Amino acid sequence: MATERQREYVKKFQGKKAAVLGIGISNAPVIQFLVEAGAQVVACDMKEEKQLGGAYRDIAGLPIEFRLGEDYLQNLDEFDMIFPTPGMPLDLPELVQARRSGVWQSNEIGLFLDLCEAPVIGITGSDGKTTTTTLVGETLRAGGKEVFVGGNIGNPLLSEVFDITADSVVVLELSSFQLQPLSRSPHVGVILNVSPNHLDHHRTMEEYAEAKENIFRHQLPVDYAVLNRDNPWTRSMGERCPGELVFFSKYEEIPHGVYVRRNEIIVDIEGKSGVALSLCDIRLPGEHNVENILAVTAVTALAGCDLAHLRSVVKEFTGVEHRIQFVAEKRGVKFYDDSSATTPSRSIAGIKSFEAPVVLIAGGSGKKLSFDSLGEVIAKRVKSAVLVGHTAPEIQASIEKAGAETGRKVRTIMAEDFEEAVHTAFLEASPGDVVLLSPACASFDFFSNYKARGERFKEIVQGIS
Repeated sequence: MATERQREYVKKFQGKKAAVLGIGISNAPVIQFLVEAGAQVVACDMKEEKQLGGAYRDIAGLPIEFRLGEDYLQNLDEFDMIFPTPGMPLDLPELVQARRSGVWQSNEIGLFLDLCEAPVIGITGSDGKTTTTTLVGETLRAGGKEVFVGGNIGNPLLSEVFDITADSVVVLELSSFQLQPLSRSPHVGVILNVSPNHLDHHRTMEEYAEAKENIFRHQLPVDYAVLNRDNPWTRSMGERCPGELVFFSKYEEIPHGVYVRRNEIIVDIEGKSGVALSLCDIRLPGEHNVENILAVTAVTALAGCDLAHLRSVVKEFTGVEHRIQFVAEKRGVKFYDDSSATTPSRSIAGIKSFEAPVVLIAGGSGKKLSFDSLGEVIAKRVKSAVLVGHTAPEIQASIEKAGAETGRKVRTIMAEDFEEAVHTAFLEASPGDVVLLSPACASFDFFSNYKARGERFKEIVQGIS
């Protein structure tokens, strides 16, 4: 049931002309909210009705207008408010002109933060968002809290906002796309790391990092920013936090923070001081997951949750689907699905998670990122690499360049399609080896998203006899 404050907020949409730019999962609850608030809604999309398919049919029965096709961004200054879909570049001339004309701009996350009565924990980073968000949600639930988990993890919460009370806790996974237009920040804002990503959308690395900073930029002194001290980008952000700063580190002992000492995670936050858990409690492979759990530890302490619940959850947690997920063992070869690794830095972390020889499957659609650092790691640590997709030649060139410098030549095989890549990787592997799908790229050359890619990988692996 809506509170008085929420009812007053909703009133400002009544009778207003609202353009929702992009018809899809994120904007469907925005359209529903605006309709129920009494706004005059126009749903705009570059695609035509037939191309939109189910997304169009889901909202076709609502009292809204449609503006479809190439001219869908025309005359935006005639509206009172616009709601671009996440991923739409905010410097498009039509959006810039609308803002200059005084048109208010927000998105699903912005509306949710304005309306939400509960404290919100926001989690972002180039890598590790979903794992960390999931772990925070499970830990707080284990501590007896009513928890709502959503955002970029695939669950828009705007449709549930009036059911979320002040006694609940909200955990949001937030992408740079979702963060960029925000004028409000969560009570606890976590940045796990920043490395090159989405440079096909963000014009520069600085713009990308600046979008991430919106998770704490609008905080008050009573709020918290949880940042990775070991990452150069996030360490420098600590100088600009308006709220209280909490660092975590694998390498440094930090007063008022969370860090690793010998084989233990130590917490020193909000009156909680001492050993939080042992590194031996962590079942997730990879050093990057130690960083994720350091962040989870900080949030657990800030939320006032007993650290015993953290230990019990971490000891049982074996990972999120498509994130270095064990699939099967075939003739002594273990297959792992790391399809969510859509950047070179994520694939590097995946490769470094294994001591056994790795046969890597990589490649896909590009994000205008350099593969040089990935090539260096492959040249040092990978047994052979099976490359597929649009970026395969770029990755191969990076591997060869690094191999020429190190003197270690890694066998690379170019596959025609994804199924061929998986079978070729199996042929390259010996008993005791790992076949790792860790593409370092988006999936849009062959698949609708990384989940579809991971599911297809599992299907092919299960069919190997």
